[in-house]
Amino acid sequence: MVQPKLDEYSKAGYTIARGVVDSDVVGHARRHAEWTIDFNRNLTSEQLHQKMLWTDDPFYLYLIRQPGLVDLAQQLIGPDLAVFATAYIVKEPGNSPAVLWHQDGSYWPLEPMEVVTLWLAVDPSTPENGCMRVVPGTQVMDLQEMQATPGGGNVLGSAMPDDKVDANKAVDLVLEPGDVSVHHPNIVHGSNANTSTIRRCGLTIRYIPTSTRIVTDTP
Repeated sequence: MVQPKLDEYSKAGYTIARGVVDSDVVGHARRHAEWTIDFNRNLTSEQLHQKMLWTDDPFYLYLIRQPGLVDLAQQLIGPDLAVFATAYIVKEPGNSPAVLWHQDGSYWPLEPMEVVTLWLAVDPSTPENGCMRVVPGTQVMDLQEMQATPGGGNVLGSAMPDDKVDANKAVDLVLEPGDVSVHHPNIVHGSNANTSTIRRCGLTIRYIPTSTRIVTDTP
């Protein structure tokens, strides 16, 4: 069983666990990600979250059930888990825009907001190829309303106002294949553009307790 740094997660809103997924499985994931990209040429590498991709794909189901990943999630939110969303997130070399500062929970109609996101590195994830960056401690902030960012330079199309973020406190989450970063739905995070010659590919898995409700304003 992989032991997450629970104190760090509680205080900082994130933690890193090394070597969670076996190198052979990561190798299969790398080939599967490449197949997924090639098979879905109608989608950009930032759109590989489409529900059809993972609900009908046995390898996705195999990957998100890896014991090390499930153990991590259960230690943080309890034994009865469901997967709310999962996707490969790919930044192609020299051709991928930034993800501006945001809080994941601001986009999700969930109650309670007890989501834990695991980010499995399929490729090395470094400052040079646009690794995730977090602002430690911001998980205690209320969820903010995201504002539109027209112009195409931001993957999400919206972000937090600059005056809500102290970017000087940001930390780079540097990962090797098989490592996992874990982050809270309220923590402020983002990533720079990949201007390097090295691809950055990771798998996000968002686990929730099975008691979570999806809430909307529509009857």
